[in-house]
Amino acid sequence: MPDLPNILYIHSHDTGRWVRPYGYSVRTPNIQRLAEEGVLFRKAFCAAPTCSGSRACLLTGQYAHSNGMVGLAHRGFSLKDYRHHIVHTLRDLGYWSALIGEQHISKKPDVIGYDEVVKISTSHTDDVVPVTLDLLERASDRPFFLSVGFFETHREWFRRSSPKKANYVIPPPNLPDAPETRLDMAAFQESARSLDRGVGAVLDALDAEGLADDTLVICTTDHGLAFPGAKATLYDRGLGVMLILRGPGGFTGGKASDALVSHIDLFPTVCDLAGVERPEWLQGESLLPLANGEADEVRDAIFAEKTYHVAYEPERCVRTHRWKYIRRFGDRTRPVLPNTDDGPSKDLLLSYGWGDRTIPSEQLYDLVLDPNESHNLAGDPAHSDTLEELRGRLETWMIETKDPLLDGDMPAPEGAELNDPDGLSPNDPTIVV
Repeated sequence: MPDLPNILYIHSHDTGRWVRPYGYSVRTPNIQRLAEEGVLFRKAFCAAPTCSGSRACLLTGQYAHSNGMVGLAHRGFSLKDYRHHIVHTLRDLGYWSALIGEQHISKKPDVIGYDEVVKISTSHTDDVVPVTLDLLERASDRPFFLSVGFFETHREWFRRSSPKKANYVIPPPNLPDAPETRLDMAAFQESARSLDRGVGAVLDALDAEGLADDTLVICTTDHGLAFPGAKATLYDRGLGVMLILRGPGGFTGGKASDALVSHIDLFPTVCDLAGVERPEWLQGESLLPLANGEADEVRDAIFAEKTYHVAYEPERCVRTHRWKYIRRFGDRTRPVLPNTDDGPSKDLLLSYGWGDRTIPSEQLYDLVLDPNESHNLAGDPAHSDTLEELRGRLETWMIETKDPLLDGDMPAPEGAELNDPDGLSPNDPTIVV
């Protein structure tokens, strides 16, 4: 194992776990190859199921309410301290860093702290790949941290697929099997194939430059699919992410881990791999014991949160292997529809009254007997002890991490752009606070 391994952080938009290594019939052979060469984490979760919050948690090793990114960066939210970004810790060790493509944690990427920010017209694979290959060709003797962000498979991927292709796909299990949802999923799969080609090109370049053995590849996404009931929710289909690590530290051999893993665990993993003391603000656990066989688990629960997506909708959750507890804060009981991206699947559900349903303030799910989280047990006296235990665990976590939501509503920063929670679409006119 090299003393200072290179770090390649390669990430996508809105992919969830819908790639071939997780058993889905999506043609992603390059991501499959990476899994067969590295370690696949089958129960990996983001800490905040929104584009900016998720990435901020991963790159600071802190929960969103701790690092400050409780909304979207392009709508006016930011980190409390950009010096907590991982590139600053790595720079002290001699690392050189570069940002290519999607980043989503600052309106002005130059403030983040990368040594080089590559300016390109879009973050699609066709634009991201060539500059990534160029950087890898001129990699020097200094170890590097490269953030390679692909726009795929963001909701804007939707271009109506052919009905023939849609005949042979199936939508996520929480959605009805209908022509609209199948067309939606067929379009997602086209975008996923584009993502996979980009991943493959970068992996091939690592091989060609002789860098693969000395590089930790972190391949992940921000959160779940941009479908109703997934992205921007605290259900597993919103929090669950693909996570594959390949490289030094035992992340080899085509292994799969069923341990509970959070995005906030990646920063401490990199610190341990590089042999540097962890910064005092980190809130995650290193994954090295899982990779080298010293432990089967590094945590017995994951915690996650949402405060803002495009509109205010505060909720928190705790998830163990068996149970999920979600608590919504405030008085609102109706869905916040702007927080669901527009598309055919959303239109279909709205036509059947989805927007009028009531959402309870507390939800409890048995993830073994009810993996789709469809039967809320919070009001069942038979599960009152479990409810009380998880309610207490969530409150303890919020207190220990100084979650400001305990003190009441969390206002957005001055100048932030927000949607009306009573609206319909994230593309509706916004309010500047």
